[in-house]
Amino acid sequence: MTATETLIVRTTNWLGDTVMALPALRELRRLRPAARLVVAARAGVAGFYRWAPEVDEVITLPSEAGRTRRRAFLGGCREIRRRRPSLYVCLPNSFESALMGRIAGVPERAGYRTEGRGFLLTHGAAVPTELHRRHQVYYYLHLLHAVGLSPVDYLRDPEFKPDLRLRRTPAMEAVSRRFFEAEGIGADGPVMGVHAGAFYGSAKRWFPERFAALIRELRSDLPLTVVLFGSPAEQPLADAIAAAVGGDRLHNLCGRTTLDELVPLIGSCHLFVSNDSGPMHVAAAFQIPQLALFGSTDPVATGPFSPRAVVVKKPVECSPCFLRECPLDLRCFKAITVEEVVRRGRELIYREYSSDK
Repeated sequence: MTATETLIVRTTNWLGDTVMALPALRELRRLRPAARLVVAARAGVAGFYRWAPEVDEVITLPSEAGRTRRRAFLGGCREIRRRRPSLYVCLPNSFESALMGRIAGVPERAGYRTEGRGFLLTHGAAVPTELHRRHQVYYYLHLLHAVGLSPVDYLRDPEFKPDLRLRRTPAMEAVSRRFFEAEGIGADGPVMGVHAGAFYGSAKRWFPERFAALIRELRSDLPLTVVLFGSPAEQPLADAIAAAVGGDRLHNLCGRTTLDELVPLIGSCHLFVSNDSGPMHVAAAFQIPQLALFGSTDPVATGPFSPRAVVVKKPVECSPCFLRECPLDLRCFKAITVEEVVRRGRELIYREYSSDK
């Protein structure tokens, strides 16, 4: 009896990148249908793969800092080695992520030749300049073609359409129903999810007082129930918005969900408003009607990959700068007014949910 081949995918470290890498993961599954597909992921994104049926197993990598970092790294190497994989596909660009596959003794190791790590890879590829003008989903897909894992030229094949879609399942519905029933959400109108944070830095965040004003204006003539989402670190931001909005039909779940709970909860919303963030990409994967507000980053590369998304971005001379913190005055976000976002939100709602569609 032939042993089942095991493939390890060292996945990305940020939620948004994890969602954008999903089409590449699905392609790898299509290309190796009989293989055991194992994802090695940091704890911050591992919960996402509960909702990725293509994945057979998730290795949660330790992420200790300081003196215990080396011990955690070697522990991750041991976990990978224990699965005896034949192939290690390294999606992050870091030297350390490629080194992990080498120390784990995986015979074939594929990745981009970035950060001087080419000698750690058996199948390395350069990053073509063309990728800088394409959406990030193609960055991960192209790697499969460039290292010889796929015959499909994803950058040039007009027939290929990346599959980033998340589809709701009964298990997802059960998670959402538990939260919504406990909070009384969704019983009196459509649900608008809001994520006002962005883990990367403040240069990606529209102003909390404007989020609050947006919520008040949209609720003035629409029967919206609003749910605030975010990480524990973003809880003060969400608390400030909730206090400014006041009233009922607003539920603050910021810091109260795990990632594997957050995903189906976002999927239960009828409208989603956010900055360029990981939850924005989750909403795009469910193809929920959404407004995405962009400041320091580029929607061409990391915009919501969905036909039902509306991006709001203003052209200013210093954007995109890709900085974590703005050294000036956040003029890219100052130019985005509450009035415009309210108008775009109403247009989106009427377009998607009008009774004569």
